[in-house]
Amino acid sequence: MSSKPRTQAVLLLTAYLGKPSTSDPRPLSPTEWGRFEVWLKDRALSPESLLQEAPEEVLTDCTDAAITLDRVRFLLDRAGALGLALERWERAGLWVATHYDADYPERLRSKLKTDSPPVLFGCGQRSLLNQRAIAVVGSRDAGQEDLAFATRLGAEAALQGFSVVSGGARGVDEAAMMGALEREGSAVGVLADNLLRTATSSKYRKALMARNLVLVSSFYPEVGFDVGNAMARNKYIYCLSRAAVVVSCTNGKGGTWNGAIENLRKNRVPLWVKDSSVKESGNQTLVARGAKRLPEGQVQLSALAAEEPTALELFDVGASPEGQASRLADVGPDEDNK
Repeated sequence: MSSKPRTQAVLLLTAYLGKPSTSDPRPLSPTEWGRFEVWLKDRALSPESLLQEAPEEVLTDCTDAAITLDRVRFLLDRAGALGLALERWERAGLWVATHYDADYPERLRSKLKTDSPPVLFGCGQRSLLNQRAIAVVGSRDAGQEDLAFATRLGAEAALQGFSVVSGGARGVDEAAMMGALEREGSAVGVLADNLLRTATSSKYRKALMARNLVLVSSFYPEVGFDVGNAMARNKYIYCLSRAAVVVSCTNGKGGTWNGAIENLRKNRVPLWVKDSSVKESGNQTLVARGAKRLPEGQVQLSALAAEEPTALELFDVGASPEGQASRLADVGPDEDNK
């Protein structure tokens, strides 16, 4: 864990360090931090200025009604709690990346600008956050056909040199990530809850040790599941990718639906949707709202991301797992993705 004063200041101002009390001031949200960061920069100040000088001297002309002196003082006074938390997270192999770190994901910075998360907690190979990737998302309760499809798509992403970005939840997310990892590809899991528990579970231990996986979260690493957090992290999944594929979603509700609608509204990355015969599916509605229908048969993943395809980038999404496995074995894994 970093002991840099700047990292400490950003963590103190923006991160929860334990279970919050309803009476305590909240850490600055990404949007609030974005405004405050601009304010600091305009005055040639840096976050650590608040550790080196009295906050009331730094904030003399801060007129942001949400960023009050009392709130900043309370957040900065948590240094003891921060030290204990950092020690606990470091023992579990977690790391911290802030806006100011060179390996902070550039796509988050460029796509979200001042709304990008000021802090990312993570475990695993940080450089994967800046590799080209395809997002694969879908329902937690997807049927076997959709799960098999997600697994094959993850495997094909590995073959073509793409990482798979997903939310790490059971169902489609996990199937796509494991499909890539089982073929010696790489994956990025953007978690909404309990990074600490997930990072130390046996499920991902092999991939983390092989440096083929990175798990990240913008939330307190020990936080439980929260619907708001799950919705908020959707944009990070999309922005870390070159294109996104919705395998399955429920019409009009749920995290996958809301994330896809937000992406269409913000026009962040190309959105592709698998055909679905499920009555309650929202896939066709997404197409009506501007998503593109994923072609049947051969799919060029670079074409989904509006990139120049290469000779190998042909994937029969309807192929059986046995046939797909045979093809992957014949071609072999992409060396850059190991």
